[in-house]
Amino acid sequence: MSLRVSLLVPLLLAAPAAFAQDPAELAAMTSPWSGSGGELGFASARGNSTTESANGRLRLRYTDDDWVHSMDLFGLRSRSESIQTNDDGTESKVSNTTANRYTGSAGSALQLGEHRQITATVRYERDDFATYDRQSSFGLGYGTRLWGNDRFSLDAQIGPGVRRTHSTEDDETRTGLIGRGFFDIKYSLTPNTDLVNTLLVESGSYNTFAQNDFGVSVSMNEHLALKAAWQARHNSDVADDKQKTDTLTTMNVVYKFK
Repeated sequence: MSLRVSLLVPLLLAAPAAFAQDPAELAAMTSPWSGSGGELGFASARGNSTTESANGRLRLRYTDDDWVHSMDLFGLRSRSESIQTNDDGTESKVSNTTANRYTGSAGSALQLGEHRQITATVRYERDDFATYDRQSSFGLGYGTRLWGNDRFSLDAQIGPGVRRTHSTEDDETRTGLIGRGFFDIKYSLTPNTDLVNTLLVESGSYNTFAQNDFGVSVSMNEHLALKAAWQARHNSDVADDKQKTDTLTTMNVVYKFK
């Protein structure tokens, strides 16, 4: 066999493997980033009264060997304008902010095996219209998959933590121990439709906070989806003029990082 033939044979054998995946596919396989990405929703009304509402969310997930790091940022702001008749008969516009809430959380998980991990999570919330206008917490926990198959999964994290809150009712700041639970459900209804539900519970001696997020996401292509979501937030200990449960319904455009 000539030298030229001996050099061409290995190249021809390697060629199918080299052209089986393009650079974009290879980059996607090796990318450490994942997650639902960004969500954005906006509503506006004009007429006798003017209302505007906007909400946005950013979720990121980064995998580094046995470590998984995550971040979740959320913002909600609403304002309204109406025409008010003064005592002298003149009219003036009155502007009010009706919602102003920002939350952020970050966590790290050390993988102990398939669907088992030790977790550490920190969360901060600012809500100008709640009894507890500032809440921050830190929790440690053990996470595992309670149930899972090709279409359905149920993951849970349970552990202790510490929480610090500021109450607008008595202008008091409290710090105490809590028990923390986080439950994540995902169900693929169709190849392009997913049902998701997350439940967060932080229970302490003076207040139990719970937040449930349910959403239906319909993918339009690889990166874009439409999502309808319903959120319920509950505090067991609130001021007399406050409701214990708040709900929020949104319709957002979702950009997925892949």
